[in-house]
Amino acid sequence: MSGILTVREATREDIPAILAMLVDDDLGKTREDASEAGRGTYDAAFDRIEKSSDVSLKIAELDGRPVGTFLFIVIPGFALKGMLRVEIEQVRIASSHRGKGLGRQMIGWAIAEAQRIGAGMVQLAMNKSRTDSHRFYESLGFTASHEGFKLYL
Repeated sequence: MSGILTVREATREDIPAILAMLVDDDLGKTREDASEAGRGTYDAAFDRIEKSSDVSLKIAELDGRPVGTFLFIVIPGFALKGMLRVEIEQVRIASSHRGKGLGRQMIGWAIAEAQRIGAGMVQLAMNKSRTDSHRFYESLGFTASHEGFKLYL
């Protein structure tokens, strides 16, 4: 393993690898469906993401093999003097590669990309039960400054 992580735009061929990372997760294994029957919903989601100019699904690779994924969402703003924001969502590292610093590299890439496009803030949200993730993001300089709410429809 070279240890050099690369990040690129996900392709339709990456969907199985992304699904594998989503279901290989304490919360994901109860809410995702990697079966052939469930695949259509992910194909449709990929199509919506692919059509959006402000949302991109990323794949992080190590030695050419997918080991991580995340959504990179550019949010135009009006408040805060029209500040452009980036939201990072659905962050996953393959369980076989966790604890090796790849998440730090992947989020570092996302922060650098946000800076490159002129964003003034990177934000993210995660389930309150992910206490290890909370510590991880705090170690990167993120602060738990807001309380979030969700309403499932």
